[in-house]
Amino acid sequence: MAFEDAIKKLNKKLADLNNKELDEKQHEKGKLTARERINLLLDADTFVESGAFVESRFNSLDLDKKKFPGDSVITGFGKISGKPAYVYSQDFSRMGGSLGEMHGKKIAEVIETASITGCPVIGIIDSCGARIQEGIASLDGYAAIFRAMVKASGVVPQISVITGPSAGGACYAPGLSDFIFMAEGISQMYITGPEVIKKITGEEVDFENLGGAMIHGAKSGCAHFIFEDEKNCFLGVKKLLSYLPQNNMEDAERTNGIGAKNGKKILEIVPEEQGKGYDMKAVIDEIFDEESFFENQKQFAANSITGFAKLNGLTVGVVANQTNKLAGSLDIDSSDKIARFVRFCDAFNIPLINLVDTPGYLPGTNQEYGGIIRHGAKVLYAYAEASVPKISLILRKAFGGAYIALASKQLGYDKLIAWPGAQIAVMGPEQAVKIIFRKQIAESKTPEKFEKEKIQELKETFLNPFEAAKLGQVDMIINPEDTRTTLIKCLESLLNKTESKIMRKHGSIPL
Repeated sequence: MAFEDAIKKLNKKLADLNNKELDEKQHEKGKLTARERINLLLDADTFVESGAFVESRFNSLDLDKKKFPGDSVITGFGKISGKPAYVYSQDFSRMGGSLGEMHGKKIAEVIETASITGCPVIGIIDSCGARIQEGIASLDGYAAIFRAMVKASGVVPQISVITGPSAGGACYAPGLSDFIFMAEGISQMYITGPEVIKKITGEEVDFENLGGAMIHGAKSGCAHFIFEDEKNCFLGVKKLLSYLPQNNMEDAERTNGIGAKNGKKILEIVPEEQGKGYDMKAVIDEIFDEESFFENQKQFAANSITGFAKLNGLTVGVVANQTNKLAGSLDIDSSDKIARFVRFCDAFNIPLINLVDTPGYLPGTNQEYGGIIRHGAKVLYAYAEASVPKISLILRKAFGGAYIALASKQLGYDKLIAWPGAQIAVMGPEQAVKIIFRKQIAESKTPEKFEKEKIQELKETFLNPFEAAKLGQVDMIINPEDTRTTLIKCLESLLNKTESKIMRKHGSIPL
């Protein structure tokens, strides 16, 4: 074949990769095409496609009549905000984005290459699930992807963006990701569809209430970031990557610290009354660089707050108790949320800062029957295992097991800071007095007065941070106005922290 003819053949095949008719059908559904999504995510003119001419090798069940270049997924690499990244984008307009053998191999190769080159990998999911015509080979395609993702876990950030259905086995690729982004109205994740559920259980359910964005954002906790549309999803991915290192061997890029805060405002936000709630996010805004807090799993387990922020230009992971939700106590869902976030930060060298104001773990039979022991232990494990700088600040109270998990120096915290009015104890003074002085209260002629006196005595004698400081359990007691500057100094002093690794294959976290 003449050189010119070969080039013409190449150009024709490249032209065949685009189909305006199929693209228009995608637009009619209110969705972007697979290529448009890549172009939104990556810097202009940086995308390099690989595997464009890969096709299914199966000919059964008239599949040969439906073959097309790329096998319903676009794979390649480019740059996001000037940094290299790998990407794959499933094409629902071609066989519903179904995953066959070659489709799976393409995705697995992208993940493997991202891992060995130390670059983030972003999967754009829009798939009806396994390609039935290819039988077990399609399931093996998923297995190849899952193995590649597990091997890349903790090596490079893995992000999934759900831009359509993610059905059946397709759900587990997002499930193995570090973060899942979903868009309202178009994103769906479910193992079994409404028809199957109705047939087996008789339950009526629609797609949105089964696996829509808000369901996974607020109820299942599977989704980490929810946006109103696809375009904002991709802006969110870019924002998230701005906080993260490229891989586990690097540190996140330092930016210019923004926001000389007036510490006096914190005292206006946090009430002196221990039992009165407030918005911890307002405290976060006062401590960290201006408009830098990027919340993770905002809708899920709202009694805890997790997210990334900048402190004097440095990326940190923030974990905080939201006192206006369940008084900021830890429960099953918040334990899972915190543990997973802490382990991600530790894997990618991101220091952790806790803002603690909690009465402890949430009591109740629902929690006990649901396994609060097992789930709560995940938080303990995650923090004890983490070797990144760990700083904990107790604002008002830290009681019981939640104190151990979120603030105890014996668990491995590098710096424990407390405000002067903080209370640290096994439980709140009111409950403690009822237990310790039960008999005396019952025998007293003025039980209410006696109880109040003992509560005050307990607060002054045992609960205040100065008692903990005497035992070396608290490193610093500070004026709340100095919170930001103190955290910056502590963080700077810990940046070169190193810990020797324990010689073992891996530990056994209570999953």
